[in-house]
Amino acid sequence: MEALHEEMPFDLAFHPSSPLVATSLITGELYLFRYAAESQPERLFAAKAHKESCRAVRFVDSGNVILTGSADCSILASDVETGKPIARLEDAHENGINRLVCLTETTVASGDDEGCIKVWDTRERSCCNTFHCHEDYISDMTYVSDSNQILATSGDGTLSVNNLRRNKVKSQSEFSEDELLSVVVMKNGKKVVCGTPSGALLLYSWGFFKDCSDRFLGHAQSVDTIVKLDEETLISGASDGVIRLVGILPNRIIQPLAEHSEYPIEALAFSNDRNYLGSISHDKMLKLWDLQDLLNGQQLVKDDKLGEEDSDDSDDDGMDVDMDPSSSKGSRSAKTGKSQSSGGATSDFFADL
Repeated sequence: MEALHEEMPFDLAFHPSSPLVATSLITGELYLFRYAAESQPERLFAAKAHKESCRAVRFVDSGNVILTGSADCSILASDVETGKPIARLEDAHENGINRLVCLTETTVASGDDEGCIKVWDTRERSCCNTFHCHEDYISDMTYVSDSNQILATSGDGTLSVNNLRRNKVKSQSEFSEDELLSVVVMKNGKKVVCGTPSGALLLYSWGFFKDCSDRFLGHAQSVDTIVKLDEETLISGASDGVIRLVGILPNRIIQPLAEHSEYPIEALAFSNDRNYLGSISHDKMLKLWDLQDLLNGQQLVKDDKLGEEDSDDSDDDGMDVDMDPSSSKGSRSAKTGKSQSSGGATSDFFADL
């Protein structure tokens, strides 16, 4: 199943209970599709959500509301039935918003172009946490509910662990040779896997975040997005347009699953029932893959894009325990014309929600 966009999509998100999928576009538009087996996705609406590119999209409020984050520094709440705006938080960040991630039923995190992470509490109608430890854009975030922490990757080449209870950065990795583009937690919380532009997957052991414990060089090109299939395997989307099934410890490319296109894959996501895997790419196409068909090899691509398989498979956890990141790291100055949102604006935004 596939649906063509008029312009390039940046992000996608599946509805938590219904067969709906939303995409956010470089033009600032928000699309919503309904999908069903044996038919092409039906576009329900296309709404102009933001003045600048719409980079992130997530469903909140049990799927009744769609949140979008934009390069214009705003967060918009739109009605899932009509696509009409419910509330807009102008200047939610001082810089363009690059990522959104749902934490709990009442909290959402956003990350911007200058490395700032904010956590929004819809119950208290306010920003309840702010973390400043990165010096470049937030590329990805994932929430670890057991310890109530956010793991974030950044273009500055570091991974951070942000403690929500204490409102502090618990630890931060040393600078890697690459930007870190994507992150998942594997092996029942014992390993953190990050994708990089070089194609290497960096593995960090939990509690030892200063340096990676393993580098897996199985991808020939940039690993832009990864999603966890189970504790042993993940699915990667690379800049060569190929979706791959990857095993972690032992590290190996199990098989290429499908080829979205010859262009880089921007994002991957599972449907709420995990029957479908969604992918978007620079070809402006949303594709919904039957996950079982993929795993059974019915969409196999040629093996010439598999890339060489290589790994420093030491899995050596014997490294120094993390210390708090140095406070001497300076943050970049805010972009001209952007100011912090007032408490009143935030309150009004979540009150409308």
